[in-house]
Amino acid sequence: MTLHFIAKDPETNGDHCPSVWYDDVAQEFVIQGWKAGTELEAKCLETGPIPGSEAVVRLPVRMTEVLKEALGVAAAAPVR
Repeated sequence: MTLHFIAKDPETNGDHCPSVWYDDVAQEFVIQGWKAGTELEAKCLETGPIPGSEAVVRLPVRMTEVLKEALGVAAAAPVR
């Protein structure tokens, strides 16, 4: 795995905050975010089950540029 750190939430102190990485071997985004609360998770379950191997996480909209950067990194990577 080659994990490329993209950025942390720009409006936090850099500790325990949402972050984004890109794994160029698995060709996946890795997201650290806040856990969804019971109410949000219940709303998400209205569209289908959430397997035990998956989670609902939240990212603040201020991370839009971080997500765009991650998409740019992924777009520049060779597709397998």
